[in-house]
Amino acid sequence: MLETILSNLNNILPEVVVTVTLCLVLILHLIDRKNAQNLMLLAVAGLFTALYVLTTQIGLNNSTFSGMLSVDPFATYFKIVIILSTIVVAVMSRFSDEINDEKKTSGEYYFLILSMALGMMFMVGASNLLMMYLTLEMSSLTSYVASGFTRKAKDSTEASLKYLLYGAFSSGIMLYGISLIYGLTGTLDIVGVNHVLMQGSSSQLALIVASIMILVGFGYKISAVPFHFWTPDVYEGAPTTITAFLSVASKAAGFAMMMRAFKVMFIDSSVTSLPPGAWTLISGVHIQNALMILAVLTMTLGNLVALWQDNVKRLLAYSSIAQAGYMLLGLVVLSSDGFAAVMIYFVVYLFMNLGAFYVVMLIANKTKSENIDDYKGLGKRTPLLSVALAVFLVSLTGLPPTAGFIGKWMIFLSLINAKMIGIAVIGVLNSVVSLYYYVRIIRNMFLRDGQPNEEPIKFPLAQNILLMSLLIPTLYFGLFFNELIQFAQFSVQMFGLK
Repeated sequence: MLETILSNLNNILPEVVVTVTLCLVLILHLIDRKNAQNLMLLAVAGLFTALYVLTTQIGLNNSTFSGMLSVDPFATYFKIVIILSTIVVAVMSRFSDEINDEKKTSGEYYFLILSMALGMMFMVGASNLLMMYLTLEMSSLTSYVASGFTRKAKDSTEASLKYLLYGAFSSGIMLYGISLIYGLTGTLDIVGVNHVLMQGSSSQLALIVASIMILVGFGYKISAVPFHFWTPDVYEGAPTTITAFLSVASKAAGFAMMMRAFKVMFIDSSVTSLPPGAWTLISGVHIQNALMILAVLTMTLGNLVALWQDNVKRLLAYSSIAQAGYMLLGLVVLSSDGFAAVMIYFVVYLFMNLGAFYVVMLIANKTKSENIDDYKGLGKRTPLLSVALAVFLVSLTGLPPTAGFIGKWMIFLSLINAKMIGIAVIGVLNSVVSLYYYVRIIRNMFLRDGQPNEEPIKFPLAQNILLMSLLIPTLYFGLFFNELIQFAQFSVQMFGLK
């Protein structure tokens, strides 16, 4: 018994490190409530330790805790994305006026960040429907609290409450879908569900209803239309650091869990006549059509509504919704190429989206505004920050030579290889639409004059270093991306039915 427990804990050693770190953060906060810098350094040190331990697990492919969790390259890939996002957000928080104004509760803030990361790390490895629900709730409950962290902001509490209500509704629907799957198959293990469904003895109507209900839970987590209603208000009302974290890490965890669930539960592994890397769904499962509709609606609505937004955080919220639509296109393909494309996109999305939110946060610290009109003349007042934001926005559009181009190109290429030309064209047209509202910000910074006699805005060296650590990878992966593609393809090939 003891050997089994130790073996299981060894498999989740990165999660154990994060758990110990968040406990130490809480203890340090109780000892010294005012020293936020030490709390940040402790959190970052723990995250880097977890990242180091995680790199030792690359190539490991087994299950733990009686099949509740999978420890495989697919989970490891997404855990790296989540930990890197958490590190960046933790350092960002040290420079945020919103967070620094809450000095007495800074310990709770870093505790919440680490708890969210821990829940997301468990999400990407969950291989049991009950475990998926529990880890989703673990991540979500801490997200609700973190969204309302800034008590002085008028819309922060409203954002937290809306997030809670939408989350409770969608998770309830998902739980009911899971109960239907259990009633149909008699098991909550996703591999066991696949084996039962392959026998073809389940009611097709009940199976369709159950799969759609589970999709609702995933759709809420990734901000897919029509489960996106919480996103704009929460992103605008929450602290910018939390907004950035939700837009990347939370979305990555939701996608990873959805990809694992659908790949393992609903793919017919007995079909051998397909091209290498292509999959086919079990008879009676129509997830592909639902995903296709969700993808088109998500990226189209996200881009169109973003066109008339004047608040930059709200604009980036709708941009994040549209980005989820692009990523859903990789799932529609039902192939290892499509899944690998989504994983590549998440790495580049990490740097360009966190970079965009970081610049917005720094500008808001100085100007006390998030309105696009107040970005006029910033190109002269703070050239480095303005150029960096322009690069991040160009990358989000998907233009070369930035990393965003590689991310979108891989997704569109997987669609073309799957003969889904029409869907690929819709994705390209949506990217063209997104260029308009991104260019609005760039135009204001460089082509519009601000108020006369405005002083230059300068930022400390530490803030510029973090900025460059996000800007350089955004440009680097636009030129040198072979290793990233190989890592993503390796991670996809090493997960599935075991």
